[in-house]
Amino acid sequence: MTSRALLSWSTAVLSVLLLTACEEEKKPYAWQLPPGFPEPFVPADNPMSEEKVELGRHLFYDERLSGNATMSCASCHEQQRAFSDAKATPSGSTGHAVPRNSPGLANVAYLATYTWANPVLDTLEKQALVPLFAETPLELGMGTRLEEVLQRLREDARYKELFLAAFPEDKDPIHEDNVVKALASFQRTMISGNSPYDRYLQGDSTALSAAAKRGMELFFGERAECYHCHSGPHQTNSFRSKDTKLSERDFQNTGLYNVDGLGAYPVNNTGLFEFTNNPKDMGRFRVPPLRNVSLTAPYMHDGSIATLEDVLDFYMAGGREVTSGPHAGDGRTNPLKNPLVRPFELDAQERADLIAFLESLTDMDFVNDPRLRNPFEE
Repeated sequence: MTSRALLSWSTAVLSVLLLTACEEEKKPYAWQLPPGFPEPFVPADNPMSEEKVELGRHLFYDERLSGNATMSCASCHEQQRAFSDAKATPSGSTGHAVPRNSPGLANVAYLATYTWANPVLDTLEKQALVPLFAETPLELGMGTRLEEVLQRLREDARYKELFLAAFPEDKDPIHEDNVVKALASFQRTMISGNSPYDRYLQGDSTALSAAAKRGMELFFGERAECYHCHSGPHQTNSFRSKDTKLSERDFQNTGLYNVDGLGAYPVNNTGLFEFTNNPKDMGRFRVPPLRNVSLTAPYMHDGSIATLEDVLDFYMAGGREVTSGPHAGDGRTNPLKNPLVRPFELDAQERADLIAFLESLTDMDFVNDPRLRNPFEE
C-alpha cells in the first residue's frame, strides 16, 4: 500500500471511529422507569448520562463537598429513610439551624418546584445551589470556601477520572457548575415505583391488604378528601414530566398555625408569603409527595408533627390548636387555610385502615437500591 493510500485509509478509519463516537454520545439516556411512569423533565443544558449520575452519586455522599468537610448531602438525606433524616429540622455544617424539615427525595425528578415554598426553584440544578452556597442559613457552606473544596476534588485521582468521564468536552471539568449538574443528574435517578400500592395499580390484586384497600377508598373518597391535594402518581399536586406543557405548582395552607388570630405563621416560616409578599400566601407550602411517607417522619414543613397517627389527628380536627408558647393560636380557625381542611370523623378501624394505606406506599426496593448507595462504602 502506498503512503498516500495508507493515509487515505487511516483518514477513513478515523472518520468512522469519530462518527461512531458521536453517535454513541448522542444516544439517549436509558431510564429505568417503573410501569406507567413518564420520562422526567431534564433541562436541555444538562442531558442525562451514566457518567454524570455516577459522579453525582459520589458527590452526594462526600463530606468534602462542605466547606469544613464535615457534612454531605446524605447527612440530611439518608437512603434507609427514603432520603430524609428523622429530625424535625436539621443543622448545617457549622451548626446553623435550618428552619425547615429535610424532605424525602423519592421521585424528585417529577416535582414542579423544589424546597418547601420557593416558587422559582423549578429545577434540581437550581435547588442544589441552596444547600451548597446559601449562607443564611448556612448548610454545606461550599460557597464560603469554594476553591478549597474544588481543590480537594482535584487532588483525588478518582474524581479526576469521574469528572473527565462525565464532562469530556471540558478542559478543566472540576468546577462548581459541573458539581451542580452531576448532583442533579444523580437525584433524577431516585425513582421509587415498586411499593405494594404500585403493584396493585399494575394489576396485582393481592399486593394490598384488605385494610389498605379500605384505607385507599377513604384516601380517595369525599370523607377524608386527601386526594384533592395528594393526587397523581406521587400523591402531590406538584408535578412535571418531559411532556408536561404547563407544570403544576401547588402551595397550600393547612391551618398548622394562627399566631395572631388573623392567619399569621411564625416569622421564620411564612411559606410562599416570604417570596411573594402577598397576604393570601401566608402559611402556604408545597404539598409534599407521600411516597415512602411512613419512613420520613417527622412531618410538616417544620417537622412539628411526630407520627402519621398525629398527622391524621391534625387533619381530622381541621387544623391545629397550639395552646401555649410563642406560636400559640388556633389554626383550625385560620382564615387563610384551604377550606378542604375541615373536621371529619373516623372510627378506630377506619383510622387504622387509612394508616395501612399510607404504609402501602413504602417501596423497600428503593431504600435498598444498590445504585443509590454510598459508593465509598462499597
